[in-house]
Amino acid sequence: MVNTSLSLNHIIRKSTLTDNAPLLIMLHGYGSDENDLFSFANELPEELFIIAARAPYTMQPFGNAWYAINFDAEKGKWSDNEQAKKSRDLIATFIDEAVASYPIDKNNVTLLGFSQGTILSYAVALTYPEKVKNIVALSGYVNTGILPENLEQKDYKNLDFYCSHGSVDQVIPVDWARQTVPFLKALNIKHQYSEFPVGHGVAPQNFYEFKDWLSKRI
Repeated sequence: MVNTSLSLNHIIRKSTLTDNAPLLIMLHGYGSDENDLFSFANELPEELFIIAARAPYTMQPFGNAWYAINFDAEKGKWSDNEQAKKSRDLIATFIDEAVASYPIDKNNVTLLGFSQGTILSYAVALTYPEKVKNIVALSGYVNTGILPENLEQKDYKNLDFYCSHGSVDQVIPVDWARQTVPFLKALNIKHQYSEFPVGHGVAPQNFYEFKDWLSKRI
């Protein structure tokens, strides 16, 4: 059942823990909804309290977006960065609301994003590093246009990223994703990067790899 009481509509899977559960927030891709990534929930560690959030912008005839995309534009003009920043800040607020509303550990919050949800996950983690711990970044890239300017002055030592991409991704070129590694290295952020021989999606071996990565960190 969709919960509409917080700033983002969402669905949940409760943890087997009744208090201080590690939290996993799922952020879906462009044109999708909260049910998309939630299909992973039954396969993930049962101690996780899982929230799948719905992006705030409704699309026609169906689906939702975190911000508008112009698919015909060059990379620099591809995204509506002002809308993206609003969604970034909305997700940060939503994390605070979730911590206040559910029996979860505010010091053990993971974001799991796909595509546009990944782009937002990077932005939230790098803008509000105190709010998150682990980031599973599937099939996305770092959009520096929605990040703060003083990155090198922030403390990112608590962050840990799992990043993956399809080597034949036809939506977000793998070259964009490959820029993530030097970007995170320059900020001394812990990370793992993997590629799989698929398009814009999550291969089974990709799922099992990030599940194993996450299980060791919650």
